[in-house]
Amino acid sequence: MNPTTTPVRRQLSHPPVDASPFPYNPGSLLSAGDLSLDGISHILARATALENQDPLVRNRILAKRRVALLFYESSTRTRTSFELAAKSLGADTTLVSSLSSSIEKGESLKDTGLTLRALGAEAIILRHNSSGAAWLLESETRLPVLNAGDGMHEHPTQALLDLRTILAHLKAGAETVTPETLAGVTVSIVGDILHSRVARSNMLLLPRLGARVLLCGPKELLPELAALAGPGITIERDFEAALRQSQVIMMLRIQAERLAGLQLDLEEYKAAYQLTGPRLGTLAPTAIVLHPGPIIRGLELTAGVADGPQSAILEQVKNGVAIRMAVVERALLADKQGGRA
Repeated sequence: MNPTTTPVRRQLSHPPVDASPFPYNPGSLLSAGDLSLDGISHILARATALENQDPLVRNRILAKRRVALLFYESSTRTRTSFELAAKSLGADTTLVSSLSSSIEKGESLKDTGLTLRALGAEAIILRHNSSGAAWLLESETRLPVLNAGDGMHEHPTQALLDLRTILAHLKAGAETVTPETLAGVTVSIVGDILHSRVARSNMLLLPRLGARVLLCGPKELLPELAALAGPGITIERDFEAALRQSQVIMMLRIQAERLAGLQLDLEEYKAAYQLTGPRLGTLAPTAIVLHPGPIIRGLELTAGVADGPQSAILEQVKNGVAIRMAVVERALLADKQGGRA
């Protein structure tokens, strides 16, 4: 969709001498595409098991293991849920942000990662404003790296928690997934798809389980090339036509910080693509509404929809802690659990 979103693993001019495939570490999660269906099923099952486990037992799983959260961008849901997840398993966490570390002085991602490893970090959770940063960090540190969002590229744990939310509503919380698990389910992803790492990870994940993914938005935010992203993905410019076909509606934030140079009239956008109560009630009365956050109420959707009975937005947030517990556990215990999944 955009050459700047090509991950580092495809940009390396000469691979390391051992020529190992990415990810190097079996506990890393860099892309939604890195997981097998068995791996996805394992994460879903472990999320449920850990969520239901006695907290006093659960917090011994990773007792005193060290996890670093390296965040170059602001975050509420992702950072907090990863931190709560790691601490729920007994791990010690430290937060490194670009405003309170040597990053502000110009230290490179490589040197920051190597410093964290030298200080004893056993896994790094990374959010970065450059696409491919997670691949670079893993290649240099060889630690388990969890991609918490890299530029406009991917956000794999968001796709996993979205999947868990969808399954809870449409498939009675199924945990073992197959290529037919979401057969007959249409998921519309609406809004700023051009800049959305959430959309990309869901586009990699959901069609593998049989879902039909409709991309909906204006040409400025949804180039025609998006339809070539893979099987099961199509473009539907007419928002109301997309709503009529959808069992799941995923609204995306208009990322004002990335709109420089785009000719986008926000009032026209709202008229064409805002999810309102009347639109939802008339065209998709049984669909669930998702949003990765942060929500801009009154822009991509109205407050009534965000707080309404069809909204599963806060369920997504809750599911984020469970999914991230499973992913953090996998990061640090992957070798004991039989390696890459």
